Amino acid sequence: MSLTELLKEHADQSAQKFPDEIKQIMRSAIEDLSDSKLTTKAIKTGDIFPEFSLPNSKGEEVSSKTLLEHGPLIIAFYRGGWCPYCNIELKALQSALPEFKRKGANLVAISPESPDNSLSTVEKNNLEFEVLTDKDNSFARSIYLVYQLPEDLVKLYKKFGIDLDESQNNSNNELPISGTYVINTSGKIVYHFLEEDYKLRADPKAILDVL
Repeated sequence: MSLTELLKEHADQSAQKFPDEIKQIMRSAIEDLSDSKLTTKAIKTGDIFPEFSLPNSKGEEVSSKTLLEHGPLIIAFYRGGWCPYCNIELKALQSALPEFKRKGANLVAISPESPDNSLSTVEKNNLEFEVLTDKDNSFARSIYLVYQLPEDLVKLYKKFGIDLDESQNNSNNELPISGTYVINTSGKIVYHFLEEDYKLRADPKAILDVL
């Protein structure tokens, strides 16, 4: 199954578990984010992707400039290891990693999770690519990928045992949207995927087609 099919399967199964009031809270949050037009401000294909240097799960700084010296760079923003859709995406990216490398590309994933939590995500999903911490979503905010969670969704997440305060070491209740970029060695964006609905992600096949 493709990543798109796996995500839809999980979404369909989840929808059967939740009562209508819970599904409405989730649906309204996505609709409000879409209405905010946040993605219209985000950088896109044709733009230059800003340089960054962020810590990996071991606390070591990873520089986009250094990575681009070795070939194109794939960047995937995800919400956290607590998000099942993110884990499905990360596993799909791991499966496609050998093909990405055959085309000379590197891959990094970026989230607001603390390095300790990122390390747990790496180990849980057996990831062989860099998972970087964007503390307080500072970098993602600079390229207009960050949104505030509505209060009713924050309360719902806490009922589910999702503690963003612990995951991110802050109390901002902010997350990055589902965003994936492919950048060429000149730093120019040659592919972007931006989606307010966290259940949708860039499919590795689309990334490979671009590479």
